[in-house]
Amino acid sequence: MAEPQTLVALGDSLTQGYGLSVDEGFVPQLQAWLTGQGAEVTVINAGVSGDTTAGGLARVGWTLGGGDVNAMIVALGGNDFLRGLDPAASRENLSGILKAAVEADVKVLLVGMEVADNYGPDYRAAFEAMYPELAAEYGVELFPNFFEGLVAATDLSDARAAYMQPDGLHPNAEGVGLIVKAIGPAVLELLRE
Repeated sequence: MAEPQTLVALGDSLTQGYGLSVDEGFVPQLQAWLTGQGAEVTVINAGVSGDTTAGGLARVGWTLGGGDVNAMIVALGGNDFLRGLDPAASRENLSGILKAAVEADVKVLLVGMEVADNYGPDYRAAFEAMYPELAAEYGVELFPNFFEGLVAATDLSDARAAYMQPDGLHPNAEGVGLIVKAIGPAVLELLRE
């Protein structure tokens, strides 16, 4: 990586660092991990707690507007699921975000999400499928599951107890560290492209 790059993390509370001190969230931990790997990159936190894919779509133009963004992590959809929003609408919003990134010549790592069966198996299948399908459609990189680093560490119930905040939705600082360790190599690869 010859010259310093700018990486934007577009997301919701998981990206923003909900419930954590300033240096414990996803973005500062990712910044530290990437720097430790020798990457010359500035990671910008474009995470907004409670944001949906629609919110991300509304913000993407502004987020990319400076023209100096080289790469973007798109980690949205959790709040769409929690609100039971139609996966077709979420997919359309994510499609708009990816289209804006491609048009701005910004490399993307789309981060998928595995969800529960709260709204039935058809909803779950449609929701989870949108990530790999959109990554293929737009030719962007895919990281299958934001929480992969937690699930890989131990079984799900143990992971919840050890690595999640009391709300059961947001990782604690140690959990974020595992998430960053898992996703970090994919982000590094994106920056090297």
